[in-house]
Amino acid sequence: MSAPILIEQRGPIEILSLNRPDKLNTMNEGLIFALQDYFQGLQKRLDVRVVIFRAEGRAFCAGLDIGGWKRDDDQGKVQQAWQTQRAIATVMQLMRQCPQPIIALAQGAACGGGFSLLLSSDIRYGAPSLKMNAAYIKIGLGGCDMGSSYFLPRLVGSSLASELILTGRFIHAERAAQYGLVSEVVEADKLLSTGLALAEEMLDTAPMGLRLSKDALNRNIDAQSFEAALAIEDRQQVMLAQTEDSREAAKAFFAKRKPEYKDR
Repeated sequence: MSAPILIEQRGPIEILSLNRPDKLNTMNEGLIFALQDYFQGLQKRLDVRVVIFRAEGRAFCAGLDIGGWKRDDDQGKVQQAWQTQRAIATVMQLMRQCPQPIIALAQGAACGGGFSLLLSSDIRYGAPSLKMNAAYIKIGLGGCDMGSSYFLPRLVGSSLASELILTGRFIHAERAAQYGLVSEVVEADKLLSTGLALAEEMLDTAPMGLRLSKDALNRNIDAQSFEAALAIEDRQQVMLAQTEDSREAAKAFFAKRKPEYKDR
């Protein structure tokens, strides 16, 4: 049996691939627990500076694999459903908590939980075939699930978010780019090279500066006020200015050379 995820390291860039192409990368127990372990582990893996998140096959992730979860006859249905729900939602939480920026590259269907994996990423590029939806409401549940009601209004505004969540209708790549839900529509065979090019740009930054920039973006989405957002930025900038990497960046600028960062 093949591994549910594949990991390829290219120096400080790591490529994470969903690897259930025959099942459209739907979420079964093995896939979700592998993603949990991976994103949890990133907390201490500062050698990995950027993650590229992609999928094998013709779909990014078509949602939940209903038959891919073990049943326990000693548990009630509600208790089992709660365990599955929390297992998947934990992946989205870990994605936001890990210090590395996550660049998602998606093609084909990204439905339900697959849509939320993209929403939980920092940057999204989509192939022309990409189509996403908050599918939950289509199967008799609410449309607000796996972070959709948190991320979508912040990313595209309340009107489009409500349209997608209250109907479960698909948003395709072109319209998603129009509203900034994806940064760019890229031909499928150019997705990886596009993601790698952006990751390489990120590597030109100081390691701690990159990590704390993701942290500030996350925190300031929910800042109580403009003053609260400034307070986070001020503290980070003063702290980063004391690092050796900051001094190295200044030296490199005046010497017209590329900085040699040491994450110190």
